[in-house]
Amino acid sequence: MTNEAKVLEAVEVARTSGKIRKGTNEATKALEKGQAKLVVYALDVTPKEIIMHLPLLAKEKNVPCFGVSKKDDLGAAAGLAVSTAAVAIVKEGEAKAAIEALAKSQ
Repeated sequence: MTNEAKVLEAVEVARTSGKIRKGTNEATKALEKGQAKLVVYALDVTPKEIIMHLPLLAKEKNVPCFGVSKKDDLGAAAGLAVSTAAVAIVKEGEAKAAIEALAKSQ
């Protein structure tokens, strides 16, 4: 399983058993408030400025942050009918072990 697949799976598991915030603004707020456990953003977002601050903010807050290639895949993993630029996991639920493993792989 690729790293990207693991990241998307963690988002799906957290969505069903924990709590996620969808969208760049929500992900940013979750990071700033120290609630985010994992941040995932899409690399095919245009303009790039929309998500450029997320990896920097995540690093500052010591939160694992990953980019996935398609916003459509991220939207699907987040349970949305539309694509999304970013997702923050705020309550891990059953994805806790997966998130810890991803954090170590960073």
